[in-house]
Amino acid sequence: MNGILRIVPLGGLGEVGKNMTVYEHDGDVVVVDAGLAFPRDEHLGVDLVLPDISYLRGRRVHAVVLTHAHEDHVGGLPYLLREVDCDEVIGTKLTLGLVKSKLDEHGLSSATVLREVEPGDVVE
Repeated sequence: MNGILRIVPLGGLGEVGKNMTVYEHDGDVVVVDAGLAFPRDEHLGVDLVLPDISYLRGRRVHAVVLTHAHEDHVGGLPYLLREVDCDEVIGTKLTLGLVKSKLDEHGLSSATVLREVEPGDVVE
């Protein structure tokens, strides 16, 4: 993939909710957002609707970057982290604070590296 940036939307494109986009360059994978959607009336018995993360299985994710703490952007994070090897989760103090309680609830907080950033920070 020399020099090519591949952008793969796994959810949130043309729909409300399930925001998750993969950015892949020279084998490095970064995921922006890990959202979910809430079921509609026709989804009887369904609690949550998650993006299809099969594209990520077997790949190492360097980071999940969270843009903000709305459920359609962070609600699917625990489900993603259970299925995919991820080095760290990056977000602002507020976003990570809200996400930490979600990870605690799912028993994932001790195994997840949270990296706090501030506006203007550059992350490589």
